[in-house]
Amino acid sequence: MQAQFVVAVSLGAGHRFSKPVQPSIRLLRGLGVAGDAHLGVTVKHRSRVVKDPTQPNLRQVHLIHAELFDELRAAGFELAPGLIGENITTRGIDLLGLPRGARLHVGQTAIVEVTGLRDPCRQLNDYRPGLMTAVLGRDEQGNLIRKAGIMGIVLADGEIRAGDAIWAELPPEPHQRLERV
Repeated sequence: MQAQFVVAVSLGAGHRFSKPVQPSIRLLRGLGVAGDAHLGVTVKHRSRVVKDPTQPNLRQVHLIHAELFDELRAAGFELAPGLIGENITTRGIDLLGLPRGARLHVGQTAIVEVTGLRDPCRQLNDYRPGLMTAVLGRDEQGNLIRKAGIMGIVLADGEIRAGDAIWAELPPEPHQRLERV
């Protein structure tokens, strides 16, 4: 089995597209990443706040697989951890294949419950023209595949840093596939 680990961790205090890589981040139960602009019980993404600022924050933590960066590099996009807004960059774990409700154990004590897929937005194209299309695909049946990572909520506090192990605990079956959140 391939090693499953954290490649990098990032946070941004302001509502900017990219998040600077940090030596470590602290996850806070029910809130998200300490010091990050998206920390909170209720939604913090600006477009969602406009619609309903009281809705629960199902996007406290954004995780993305480094394998996507490899794929995008082959398509001519040079990306690195944090540049497209994720908090945790992973390698070796199939984030997009996880069901809703899977629990990601990260580092010594942190647990993140997977809530859904990141819905790629036009800001990707503002960052690099054509990037939004590059993070979308189609399966054999023609269904849209969103490859820009997954979102989750923090169930247990913990400090996370590059090199930490990550593994998934699946919920009871039947599994529910990820939808955008």
